[in-house]
Amino acid sequence: MKKIEAIIRKSKFGAVKDALHEVGVNFFSYWDVTGLGNEKEGHVYRGVSYSTSDIQRRYLSIVVNDSFEEVTIKAILDAGSTGEVGDGKIFISNIEETYRIRTGVKGGETLN
Repeated sequence: MKKIEAIIRKSKFGAVKDALHEVGVNFFSYWDVTGLGNEKEGHVYRGVSYSTSDIQRRYLSIVVNDSFEEVTIKAILDAGSTGEVGDGKIFISNIEETYRIRTGVKGGETLN
């Protein structure tokens, strides 16, 4: 099993969510996060322009069976890309075991 963590633009969340559902990834967690990156967002308030390095993003945490790793990554890349600096990052790590709390079932079956 793999854990796929993605940091994406908040404006692309709907498209990424739909793309994940299309490939069969129907369960994941997400959070609104603020981070620092290479993109610099400028703001204008009452005619005064100022810059901030805080960037609003959405953080997705997805655990999938190994057979879903590539399609999940492709769905995020295709739906989340604008081609501009600041599109985000994807991180992949191994998951050793999972358990369904309600039944005690363990392994890949817990993801269905």
